[in-house]
Amino acid sequence: MAGPGALGSEVFPTIEVQLKVIAEDVIQKAKVDNAVVEVVEGEARNVLCDAVDKHQASILVVGSHGYGVIKRAVLGSVTDYCAHHVHCTVMIVKKPKMKH
Repeated sequence: MAGPGALGSEVFPTIEVQLKVIAEDVIQKAKVDNAVVEVVEGEARNVLCDAVDKHQASILVVGSHGYGVIKRAVLGSVTDYCAHHVHCTVMIVKKPKMKH
C-alpha cells in the first residue's frame, strides 16, 4: 500500500493543468490584463498567507462555505485563519443562497 501523498504525485500534474484552464477562463471573463496564475500544493491557509506575502497583495478575496459555528470550530476555517494572519485587507465572499 502506498503512503500518504503517493497518489498526489501522479494526480497533481493533471489537476494543475485543469485548474490553470479554469483560472484562465475566469481571467478572460473578468477582462483582467495583469493576473498571474499559480497552482500551489499545500495546506490552503498556509499557501494563501504565503502568496499574500510573496506578491505583496493589498487584498485577499476568499470564499466562505457558510458552515455553522460548531462545524467551523471543530474543522477550523481557512477564511478565519487568513483574516487573522495576513497583512492586508481580506474580503470574504459568501456563497449565494439557493432559490427554491
